[in-house]
Amino acid sequence: MIGNTPLLAIRFSFRGRERVIYAKAEHLNMTGSIKDRMAFHILKKAYEEGRIHPGDTIVEATSGNTGISFAAIGRALGHPVVVFIPDWMSKERVALIRSFGARIVSVTREEGGFLGSIRLTEEFARAERAVFLPSQFDNLANIEAHGLTTGAEIWWQLNSHSIKPDAFIAGVGTGGTIMGAGRFLRRHNPAIKLHPLEPAESPTLSSGFKVGQHRIQGVSDEFIPSILKLEELDSVVSVSDGDAILMAQKLAADLGLGVGISSGANLIGALIVQEELGVSAVVTTVFPDDNKKYLSTALLEQEPVRPEYISPEIKFLSYQALKRVCYTCFDEG
Repeated sequence: MIGNTPLLAIRFSFRGRERVIYAKAEHLNMTGSIKDRMAFHILKKAYEEGRIHPGDTIVEATSGNTGISFAAIGRALGHPVVVFIPDWMSKERVALIRSFGARIVSVTREEGGFLGSIRLTEEFARAERAVFLPSQFDNLANIEAHGLTTGAEIWWQLNSHSIKPDAFIAGVGTGGTIMGAGRFLRRHNPAIKLHPLEPAESPTLSSGFKVGQHRIQGVSDEFIPSILKLEELDSVVSVSDGDAILMAQKLAADLGLGVGISSGANLIGALIVQEELGVSAVVTTVFPDDNKKYLSTALLEQEPVRPEYISPEIKFLSYQALKRVCYTCFDEG
């Protein structure tokens, strides 16, 4: 139920030429997002190392998907779960966390927003007994999860069709996906380009600090996470949140792929990278979550089109799901 998702070969035309971009269908994970991979691996490793015990309370700060993942997986393992979440996240995310039996603590901008949420989890752990903090922004198991699964799956799925990736791009929330999958892919292809993505309206990675607000939930929170090592990566790609919304709407309406706003951003970012490398370049990315978490957001509203947007120039043709991974057949060497 977690991982081993299909890799979608998405065919489309752009400025008169047919293209293909490959995207992992992470919206097909257990709770509908890529964060299931990280949450499960962090808990598994913590159990193996004796850092969490039956009945301990899992406490995490999240913009939504991670909270949903820890709520569902934590409850499946018998743990109480407390989630600290900024109060501007979508109603669906909050409702889903609550539906899995987790306790929600809403944090306002005046209380510190996202950074305040992290601080409050640490205060909670100091005040209570038997608390486990996953600490997704600092936990190296986050990176490890995507090296063991996401990156390995992309490589194997392409390799089984005699295809080698030229680039990988992913929006940065914690940085776990781009670092973990990226490191694996670079070990197997040292020439691969690895691009982190951020919203044009809030270029935290480019500036080094929080700038402005944006509508791509789950990326560019309010700081650069400690596990993200920009010096190991190639140039940061910026995508407008309006263009990302239009692209996500287009994926659903034209191809029946119900994905979230960050998925639209990742596809646009992948196309920007492909434009730089050449039309035949094999560019890969991820569709981090589904559209069900955004029903009360701008994703279902009329988004104005601006002249600089890329999405209106894309005409989707079809997509094909590349086969899933046989891990017993996979030789990392």
